[in-house]
Amino acid sequence: MYSLPVPREPLRRVAVTGGTHGNEMSGVCLAQHWLRAPGELQRPSFSAMPVLANPAATAACRRYMDRDLNRTFTNTCLTARAHPDDPYEVTRARELNQLLGPMASGRAFDVVLDLHNTTANMGTCLIVDTAHNVFAMHLYRHLQMLSPELPCRVILYQLPKEESGSLGSVAKNGIALELGPQPQGVLRADLLTRMRALVAAALDFIQLFNQGTAFPAFEMEAYRILRGVDFPRTEAGDLAGTVHPQLQDRDFEPLRPGAPIFQMFSGEDVLYEGESTVYPIFINEAGYYDKGIAFLQTEKLTFSVPALSLPAPDPTPGP
Repeated sequence: MYSLPVPREPLRRVAVTGGTHGNEMSGVCLAQHWLRAPGELQRPSFSAMPVLANPAATAACRRYMDRDLNRTFTNTCLTARAHPDDPYEVTRARELNQLLGPMASGRAFDVVLDLHNTTANMGTCLIVDTAHNVFAMHLYRHLQMLSPELPCRVILYQLPKEESGSLGSVAKNGIALELGPQPQGVLRADLLTRMRALVAAALDFIQLFNQGTAFPAFEMEAYRILRGVDFPRTEAGDLAGTVHPQLQDRDFEPLRPGAPIFQMFSGEDVLYEGESTVYPIFINEAGYYDKGIAFLQTEKLTFSVPALSLPAPDPTPGP
């Protein structure tokens, strides 16, 4: 794993992005609303900027137009010479990198909170690149303490910024907020309300940090992505089975060797043949069918997070 520097100055440049996937309606509708009425995103020490990340896909109510925008923020895509025939999302990624980045530069936004929905039974999740993002870990703890009755989980991609491809990677602190289950192209009032409250709480946390609040060290759990697992397929590449009923909707629950994971159309079960217990997530996610992923395997980690606070100002030298 690699380390991210702990913020040493107040966080002034904050963005909230929705519609990275144009059919994930909670973020789409909130971004559109905040573009019309941004006052909800203002705090005494900063004002968050709302961004509709993928306008074309949003207008079409599609996940993307040519390619997944949230896999396009790579060095290859961002630095290649622009061409009129570039996929729409490649052009849009470059525009967003200039607006919110540039990636890995001092001018990049301090925080980008990217809003997503999933069709899987994931509840509330924060997705970050690394456990060493101390700011993101403390944000998670703040959100969880506000609503202890609703689990909030952290998923770790464990990839350098230049390889993750996510929109949040252009910022100094990129965090994806994932809520589900919600069908694609559908807006559920309960998830819209939940996402709106979580964004407000995240902005309140940034305000607390900016005004000098000290956050103590703590222990936490997170789920590190190991690999994707494809559906069983025919020689022609067609589906030959589906997620087993005993696995469906059991995101974050332990999957032990010998447990069924797929049910073949021919009737037999396919069992998990791994040597260790894993924790599946994004089970039967609709947006992953084109990626050949039935679910992602993760491992559960427990680790310590150091205290977080702004450094005390240097004493003013006397005359």
